[in-house]
Amino acid sequence: VQLQASGGGLVQAGGSLRLSCTASGRFFSVNTMGWYREVPGAQRELVAIITRDGKTNYGDFDKGRFTVTRDRGKDTLNLEMNSLDPEDTAVYTCNAKIEIEPWRPENDYWGQGTQVTVSS
Repeated sequence: VQLQASGGGLVQAGGSLRLSCTASGRFFSVNTMGWYREVPGAQRELVAIITRDGKTNYGDFDKGRFTVTRDRGKDTLNLEMNSLDPEDTAVYTCNAKIEIEPWRPENDYWGQGTQVTVSS
């Protein structure tokens, strides 16, 4: 099972970026998916998560600027980030809770991090 992230990059303050993350490989079900971010010297923090049935939860910093969605096939996670601020600069990493087989508990999988840099 792999999580392949795309998007990210450099943007000016006030701009927008879109991140995507796709789960691939052999598995039974992709359940909750989410984005987390991390800056050096700080703990990883929640950006947004979305369940398989579309329920969402956002980090406290969000203030309505970020929107998390899943594609119809439910194995691709998207994050629209608007009104970006230099404080949003971080490595963003996707996470998915995946059931490999229907009778086994779900496991955590992590994608490679993608750098988001917001210049002032």
